[in-house]
Amino acid sequence: RPCTSGIGLERAGVRVDGDGFVVTDALDRTSAAHIFAIGDVAAGRPQLTPVAIQAGQLLARRLFGGAGQAMHYSLAPTTVFTPLEYGCCGYAEEAAVEEFGEAAVEVFHSKPIPLEWRLGRGGEAYVKVVC
Repeated sequence: RPCTSGIGLERAGVRVDGDGFVVTDALDRTSAAHIFAIGDVAAGRPQLTPVAIQAGQLLARRLFGGAGQAMHYSLAPTTVFTPLEYGCCGYAEEAAVEEFGEAAVEVFHSKPIPLEWRLGRGGEAYVKVVC
């Protein structure tokens, strides 16, 4: 949970959700004019340092450089390093269908054998590609 309680966000007109995250739009604007939120405090955003850095750079370019590019949070790659490793980038199948329509989405499945596993480790991998 973000540490947003007691810092006056409500008095400033900044809306937070039930968990204390700041609600933003696609351009990282809050419900209060001239107040923006990026990084771990923003609702529904990946809590990853490289994502927050990129979002901050893009926000600075929009505010001070005349640029218009928004952060595409759905395209931020992430991974989980556990005994069962997981990585993802882009849209989940359901989100892609919702965004682009079922006729425009193709899904491919594969079970490759990583090179390191061919050298004795063994195991099974799974890849799902949503296009």
